Parts: sequence; C-alpha cells; structure tokens
Amino acid sequence: MPGGHRVTESTRVRVFGIRHHGPGSARAVWRALAEFEPDTVLIEGPSDADPLAASAASDDLQPPVALLAYATGEPGTSAFWPFAAFSPEWQALRWAILHDADVRFCDLPAAQQLASGTEPGQDRPDPLVALAAAGGYDDFEQWWDTVVESGTPDDDHDHLADFDAITEAMAALREDTELDDHTARREAHMRQVLRATIKAGALKIAVVCGAMHAPALTGKLGPAAPDARLLKGVPKVKTSLTWVPWTHSRLASASGYGAGITSPGWYHHLFTQRQDTITRWLTRVARTLREHDLPVSSAHVIEATRLADTLAALRNRPLAGLAEVTEATRAVLCDGDDVLLEFVTRTLVVGEALGTVPDDTPTVPLDADLQATSKTLRLKRSAQNKALDLDLRKQLDLGRSRLLHRLRVLGISWGVPRTSDVRSTGTFRETWALQWEPELSVSLVEASRWGTTVESAAHALVLDRAGDRDATLAHVVDLLEEALLADLRDAIPDLLRSIDTAAALDHDVAHLMAALPTLIRTLRYGDVRGTDLSSLAHVADALLVRICAGLPAAMTGLDTDAADALRREVDAVHAALALRDDTASTQRWLDTLTVIADRDGVDRILTGRTVRLLRDMGRIDEQDTAVRVSRALSIGSEPAAKARWIDGFVGDGALLLIHDRALLTLIDRWVSGLHGQDFVDVLPVLRRTFGGFEATERATLGAILRGSAAVRTVTHVDVERGRRATAATALILGVRA
Repeated sequence: MPGGHRVTESTRVRVFGIRHHGPGSARAVWRALAEFEPDTVLIEGPSDADPLAASAASDDLQPPVALLAYATGEPGTSAFWPFAAFSPEWQALRWAILHDADVRFCDLPAAQQLASGTEPGQDRPDPLVALAAAGGYDDFEQWWDTVVESGTPDDDHDHLADFDAITEAMAALREDTELDDHTARREAHMRQVLRATIKAGALKIAVVCGAMHAPALTGKLGPAAPDARLLKGVPKVKTSLTWVPWTHSRLASASGYGAGITSPGWYHHLFTQRQDTITRWLTRVARTLREHDLPVSSAHVIEATRLADTLAALRNRPLAGLAEVTEATRAVLCDGDDVLLEFVTRTLVVGEALGTVPDDTPTVPLDADLQATSKTLRLKRSAQNKALDLDLRKQLDLGRSRLLHRLRVLGISWGVPRTSDVRSTGTFRETWALQWEPELSVSLVEASRWGTTVESAAHALVLDRAGDRDATLAHVVDLLEEALLADLRDAIPDLLRSIDTAAALDHDVAHLMAALPTLIRTLRYGDVRGTDLSSLAHVADALLVRICAGLPAAMTGLDTDAADALRREVDAVHAALALRDDTASTQRWLDTLTVIADRDGVDRILTGRTVRLLRDMGRIDEQDTAVRVSRALSIGSEPAAKARWIDGFVGDGALLLIHDRALLTLIDRWVSGLHGQDFVDVLPVLRRTFGGFEATERATLGAILRGSAAVRTVTHVDVERGRRATAATALILGVRA
C-alpha cells in the first residue's frame, strides 16, 4: 500500500490531511472516503464531543454550526469548534453517518483544552507559508485556492494519492519545525485514540485532520508509553458540550478566529456551484449591486468573466481564483470604486449565514425558554442586522419589547435600541436593531444561573444588583427603569423599597438630582405597559422635597467644574418636572430656584441659569428679567463672572435672543464695551456659549447685529476717514478719485 499506511496485517489506516474549512479539501475527502470505504472515521475535534456526533444525521442541524464547550459552572470559560458546509470535517461526519460507519472525534478532550486556556485554531502552523512560496504565491491562502479549492478533477482522479502527496509535503515542512507542548499533546492523544480504535477491531480507519498533523499519524504508531507519559497529569475541568448556530462572518480570520479563512462566502460558492463557477459568482455580485440601485448589466458580467479568465491565463493559473475575480469585480462591476468593492467583500466574499440546530439539542433551560418564547413572538434568529419597529399598543409588539428588554437585563444583546427612521408616535414607539451573534449562546449559559426562564432570570438578576451594598441611588433607579421596560412587575415593590433605603442614606444633593429624572421618566411607561406606578410617584415627591431643601446650600461655594456639573443636573431636573406636569411639584421647584437666583455666594453660571428658567416658566416677567440682566452686567463685577452669568442665562437660548431684541442689544453693548485683556479673558466663555447655537441661529443673530451696526454707522459718519479710505481704494484700482 503506498505511503506506508499499513499498521497491522488486518487493519488499514488512511490519513487525510486537510485544510480546515476548505471546499476543495471537503470535496476530495468525500471522494476519498467513497473510494476507501472505511468502517471507522476519526475526525479532528474534541473527543468528549462523541455523543453529539449522531446529531449530524438530523436535517435540522444545518451548518454553519459549532461545537460549544464550556466549563460547567463557569460558562465564561468556553471554546468553539466551527463547521461550515464546506468544512472537510463536516463532510467526513456526514459521510460516516450516511454510510453507517462508526465516527468519533480524536483530538484532546475539551475538558483538557479549556483547562489549558488554548482556543482551537491558535496553533495553526506557519510553515505552510513556505509551501505557498515554493509555488510562487504570496501566501498559502492564494496557493490553496488555486491548487485545491478552484480545481475541478474528474471522477477518475486518484484522491488518495493527492492526500499522500499532501502528507509528504507536510512531513518535509515539519523537519525544520519544533512542535509546541500543546500541539505535541494533541498529536499524542490522536495516536492514543487511533491505537484504541485498532484494538477495538476496526478494519479500515480513515483519519481526517489538519494537514500539519497528518505525518504524526501516518505509518507505524510506535510504542504507546511515550504518548501516555506526555498526557499524564494534564489538567482538566468538568465540561458541558452542545451544538450552537454559527455564522460565516465568525469563520473569517478577520473575526479573530485562529483557523479562520478570508472568504467564507466565496468558499461556500465554490463548494456548492461546480459548473460555471466564475460566471455564477459574478452574476451574484451584479444582482447584489442592482438591488442597491447600481447600474450593472449582463454585459458587465460577461466582460468581468472574460477579464478574470484572462488574468488567470496571464498568471499561468488553471482557473481564475478569488484574486482574479476580485480584480475583475473592481475594474468592471465596481468601476474602480474601492468602497463598492468593500461592500461586495463584506456582503458576498465574507458573506453572512446563520446555521440551525435541532430543537432537541442539549441546552440549558434558559435557552429552551428563549427559543419557545421567540417562536411564539415570531422572532427569528438571524445573522443579518435587521431593524424591528414596535408599536407598544399591539400585544405582539409589546411582548417582543418585554422579551428584548429582559434579555438586555441579562446582558444578552440580541436586540439593541436605536433611533427610528419611522415617524415617532411618542412612548408607544420602539425601534430595535436585531442581530444574533454566536457568542450569545455563551451569554445564555452564563445567565442560566439566575433562572430557568428569561423572566425569572431577569427578575433574580435585577434584585441581586439592587441588593448590592455598593449600589448607588442612581443605579437602583436605573434598575427600576429597566424592570419597568422589561415588565418585571414582581420586582418593582422590592426595587421601590431599595430606592427608599438608598435615598435615606444618600445625603448628596447631586446624587438625588441625578436619580430624579429617571424616576420621573419611568412614570411615562405606566399608561403603555399597564403597570401600577402610584407608589413610584410618592418616591419621586419625597426625593424632590429633599432636593429642594438641600439645593440652595449645595450651590454655595462651588468651584467652576462643580458648578458646571450642577448646572447640568438642574437642567435635567427642570426638564423632568416639565415632563411630569404636576403643579405642586413644579411650584416647589420654582420656589427653590427663586431663592437661588437672589442668593449670594452662588457661581454666576448657576444664578444666570435660574433666572433664565424662572423667566421661561413665567415666574418673573420681561421687565424683571431685563433688570436682572442689566444688574449682572453692571460695573463692579469681574468680566469673567459676567461672562459666566451670560453663559448660564443664554446657553441653549438662541431663540430667546432672536426674538428679544432688547436683551440682545443689552448683551451686544456689554461685549462691544470690553477692552483689551477683559475681552481676551471672557472670549473662551462667550465662544462656548454662542458656539452651542445652530449654524442658522448664529447666522440670524449675525444678520440682526449687522443691521443694528449699519444703523449706528449711518448716524455717526467720519467724513475724513471715509475720504482717506476712498483715496486708498482708488490708488489700488488705478483710477482717479
């Protein structure tokens, strides 16, 4: 038998060294297995996943999928072994099941790999670069794409000989390569599994593994003692394994996957489209571009195909590969536009597809509940980023909103809130961006310790966080808002008690002010979600009383940074009270602002702000406002203090100045009267104040002020200066004045 594969007189072993996730390798493995007809197939993968191999017989297990292994009790310690339709390992698994061959995994158990902290794919050997370079290619991706992936050997081709040649090439590369300890243990374990399989009576054994491991499993295996010593004492952890959906983008090397490939979408096309491969691919590209209203015709596809074939011929390659197709796409279909090419690469070359797993796949109860609830709410997991607009007046949309908010509480970001492009309908409208990421399977396992259903887990987690001794008032209030959005009604009484306790212990007025807007905002959800929030109004009232009692003293003696921060809190509380529209609360707040407006020792930005808020609410009239502005800008105060008063009063108030010409004139005269260093000192504050206005608002103010300046200029003409200016202009133009 060629290649020295005979192990005993009665047992034959063939080692098929493959490239992970290579469509050419996948096709060759299937044909080689059909030619060899083994009774046992060993596949590179965690050997403690053997009980899951039979799941590949289900039509509901559709790649891309991955074996997920996680440390029982510590789901954060986890690893994935991905499989695509074009993965040789997946095709070997399917062949063995369809042909009633025994199939098992032969790599180190996940229990040992998790304990070592080494993720699958991290030890991909670099010597493959040398093999590609020997073939005249820049990297082995291009070499393998041309030699194997894009090849189309006929049915009479000797696939066993191809794998023998690959093994010999890898053996030559390994001569100058020193194996790391982890790789050595992996290969020792593979040999031990192979020995056990032979001892169990297998007659024809096929081993499907990474090409670099093939020489270690070929020929005589030698004594088992050295391998046993190498594996002795290897640490392990208790591990749970299951199948989870995977995506093409997570197979890409750009995602950080160690054994990743650059073009999973392209490889899937190579594997599934054997006839007219290039033409069909470029047709897909053209269709995708046309879907985005880009002018691409059949003539473009024909020309791009010719260009790709011509480039392959110029480079002495039997078929056009991804490099040639990409260049043809850029030149013909994208008209040289690299932005369009990047779109094609992201959408098609990498591509996106989400696999599926059977409903009876072993999983944690929390995941099973999520799947059942998602099916009821007609929410389908998808790898594509899709917008979901919800109208909370509809029961289906309200249920979807509750589920997505509960998942966010658990740290499972299947949906992310976003700003809607649809015309808003107030608090009844929510918009989400939905995208299922494979890593969310691990998040589900991590969250399962809080409960067996999404609702119970979210409820337990919220109460646990609220009970943390380091939880601040603002944090507990945020938890209450999350609980209301997630409709965790049973948690609300406990959260309200936690808020009462935290508020009683927190004497910092700034902390109380930071919590109040969130409390008031949560009151808005009562009408939409049917939650009784009467007790929440009582908490908000009590919090406001404490704020109003302590705010005047808290505003005294602050430095600039602290005053700026407190100004933002004042604005937030004022806006929240306006949203609540409660007369008693509003009057209490305005009474407090009136005290602050006349109080000494308060930073001028705060007094200016309180005057502005009182004016906007009608507590002080226009005449009183003008007097206060005039007093603030009068002689006797430092220019910088005056500028801060103006910043507090005018900030975000361009319309106020546009419509109140008298107030604008007053400020304009003060600024115009500044001289020398005074103007330099106040300029940063004034720039911040007026720079916050919209461009159109600044332009309007400028036009108003220019008009006023024009009027003043007409009434005060300096004839002598005008005569000199006219003479100078005439001299420059070369005309007689």
